[in-house]
Amino acid sequence: MKKKRVAVLGSTGSIGINTLDVISRYPDRFEVVLLTAFNNVQLLMQQVRQFRPAKVALSQVHLSSLKAEFKGRIKFFDVGKDLPDLVAEPSVDIVVLAMSGAAALDPFLSAVRAGKTVAPANKEALVMAGDIILAEARKSGAKIIPVDSEQSAIFQSLEGHRREDLKCVHLTASGGALLRLPKSQHGSLTVEDVLKHPRWKMGAKITVDSATLMNKGFEVIEAQRLFSLTVDQVKVVIHPEALIHSLVEYIDGSMIAQLSVTDMRIPIQYALTYPDRLCSGLNGIDLWKLKQLNFAVPDLRKFPSLALAFEVARIGGTAPAVLNAANEVAVEEFLAGRLGFLKIYTLVEQVVLLHKSVSQPSLKDIKEADAWARETAVRLLRKGK
Repeated sequence: MKKKRVAVLGSTGSIGINTLDVISRYPDRFEVVLLTAFNNVQLLMQQVRQFRPAKVALSQVHLSSLKAEFKGRIKFFDVGKDLPDLVAEPSVDIVVLAMSGAAALDPFLSAVRAGKTVAPANKEALVMAGDIILAEARKSGAKIIPVDSEQSAIFQSLEGHRREDLKCVHLTASGGALLRLPKSQHGSLTVEDVLKHPRWKMGAKITVDSATLMNKGFEVIEAQRLFSLTVDQVKVVIHPEALIHSLVEYIDGSMIAQLSVTDMRIPIQYALTYPDRLCSGLNGIDLWKLKQLNFAVPDLRKFPSLALAFEVARIGGTAPAVLNAANEVAVEEFLAGRLGFLKIYTLVEQVVLLHKSVSQPSLKDIKEADAWARETAVRLLRKGK
């Protein structure tokens, strides 16, 4: 059996670490050919020693430390500029997009244009330019198999069914760290409070987005693009147990759901092995111990970021790119202790309201909107001070 050659972009984050764990379980099926990280040099060096990729990319400032240890055995590149070329090379079969933020857009597009299988855990690129990415995939024959647990669940629940029979999809949300906390207490939340996710161990940025439910808003836009849905065909339901990862409802009233324990290695492995299913080594859900499964309508007054994301999804054009960019700035400010938790939504909403969306945007339009949103968010922050 020919090994699948895998590039892991963002190998030192939680998705990247879990991806390498899956790969290590099946060394006869997978070969790591590229690892990338931004600044977690110590962990990256451990990964390089274990998996011996032919190529490694990291930030320019850290390149010398790795070059000294691996002297010519591995080629090193600048993560800030070389990723689009690296993922398009013939030596790569699968690209796992485990990196966060808008920086994933260019390598995502490059991999798709080169006809690769792309396994995105990154939401931002699809939020910004999902229509362009999907159009390029149709041209090149690239496969996009989502790693995000909710999108993977929809992908799996659609398998073997006619798309014309689909009524809507239901994205489940655990509710994040603030599900049980009254809105009146949100103003005093610290970074440490917000980063205590009850179910998933994730990076800081996505954990904050989970707390505001902006992450679920991004998933609404992502699902809309990935599965060619209208905004009204995407529903959100709070499901604290996080065992049902999403559902697809069909026109006859049937619902098909994907259930599993809350472990990202399951959707990661499915993306890597698709269409095959292999043993993951993880325990399944013990149905005998399940007492109940709970569902609730999201409180949009308590979590206005989700309502804003739905509105942006309806506007379309460059508005999603602006939403994402403004949110990245706001969350970064919150994590740095320079912005209160409730001000995250206030800042993002202000930027979105100031934007005049371009319908059917080019990639240039999207990048300009992204830059404008970041500049506007910073300007508003300075004005507020």
